[in-house]
Amino acid sequence: MSETLISTEKLTAALQRFADERDWNRYHTPRGLMLALVGEVGELAEIFQWLSDEEAAALRADPTRFTHLQEEIADVLLYLTRLAMVTGVDLDAAVRDKMAKNAIKYPVPTAG
Repeated sequence: MSETLISTEKLTAALQRFADERDWNRYHTPRGLMLALVGEVGELAEIFQWLSDEEAAALRADPTRFTHLQEEIADVLLYLTRLAMVTGVDLDAAVRDKMAKNAIKYPVPTAG
């Protein structure tokens, strides 16, 4: 699998500019970003914590709750992307590699 799956150039440039403008690079250590990411994943988990599967699937029908969901997913993506930037991880290469490994580990079942 060699095609690009995730193109983050514009996002990483925007995140870098945002951090540069606020002089946040000194705070964006791998450890700090990972802890912030865990916090955001916790906030995302809170949305689903006491919902049934049916209620969770219906979040889109409630504009306020859906907006909150979008915001928390965005926070997770932003921190994850920033963590990848700071640690030098190429997200596209990492995803392609992991998907190839998963295809071997979890082959398509054959009928029979």
